[in-house]
Amino acid sequence: MKKNLGVIPAVYPMPVLMVAAYDEKKKVNAMNAAWGMCCASDKIALFIDEEHKTTQNILKTKAFTVSIADRDHMDVADFFGMATGNLIADKFERTGYHAVRSEFVDAPIIEEFPVVIECELSEIVSTGNIYAIIGKVMNVKAEEAVLSENGKVDPSKLNALIFDQFQSDYYVIGERVGKAWNAGKGLMDQ
Repeated sequence: MKKNLGVIPAVYPMPVLMVAAYDEKKKVNAMNAAWGMCCASDKIALFIDEEHKTTQNILKTKAFTVSIADRDHMDVADFFGMATGNLIADKFERTGYHAVRSEFVDAPIIEEFPVVIECELSEIVSTGNIYAIIGKVMNVKAEEAVLSENGKVDPSKLNALIFDQFQSDYYVIGERVGKAWNAGKGLMDQ
């Protein structure tokens, strides 16, 4: 029997994404954003508050990167979600992490995270119900250590973090349990 839980954010799993942008002085700012997703084959949508320092930097520079957080970097990923660049001027520097400029967009790539999506600001969607930054994907980079033999990212090697909004915990993705567009094939012929 199901129990009513009320109105809560109940979509699971949520990705743990590190969004990074430069400010007007080319200083790196990064934030943890669980509310993001692909919205087309070459677009990503980030549902982040307009008041975030990173959001303001994206609006100025028209570019950003999105890294996928992994198990090995969970502490810094979590810190990026707790600390605000509006109050902590040395937020990125405190981590000891390194950033290089993307060759495709005017945004920083945080070197420690294994997969990064390099984006140009495509559009802002702002209504009474939603504020979203839409980025056009210009390139995706991945460390060779997380690639499979076919040259694609291997989730079992990536150990991507996911956020559990029910308990406020992090989990790791990695176990393959089936093939998409094949697991339900038997029901197609009925």
